Amino acid sequence: MTTLTEGRKAPVFKAKDQNGQTVSLSDYKGKKIVLYFYPEDNTPTCTVQACNLRDNFGLLQQHGFTVLGVSPDEENKQKKFEIKYELPFPLIADNENKITALYGVHDMKKLFGREYMGILRTTFVIDEKGIIQKIFHKPKNKAHAQEILKAWSEL
Repeated sequence: MTTLTEGRKAPVFKAKDQNGQTVSLSDYKGKKIVLYFYPEDNTPTCTVQACNLRDNFGLLQQHGFTVLGVSPDEENKQKKFEIKYELPFPLIADNENKITALYGVHDMKKLFGREYMGILRTTFVIDEKGIIQKIFHKPKNKAHAQEILKAWSEL
């Protein structure tokens, strides 16, 4: 498993989004990126997080951020999630866990005493040069956009 730290170059990836369009991190060169990894579409916590980013999307854009979500769900499931919650940003399908492995967020989890491999809810804030400036290992899902903006202002 890769362990990324702040100050390191963000790994470049290429995958399909909920519309079947190829998305690459290099497409966003020169832009600030909020790259958030979440376990599954339409689950309560993932929905709260996505809706917080949606509700604050304009504010994030005003501060120059582009938002990209990544989960192991298939494109068609992500499309339904996007439509249901009117999400204004790309949701990247990583059903083979290649991107999550690059970012070190596909790891052992524990739920009700059972261990399994899963996605660790994590957000990477990447600057215009492609450098990871902040990593949120346990984002505040109901106030995620606010914590991103606060952390950025303190850099």
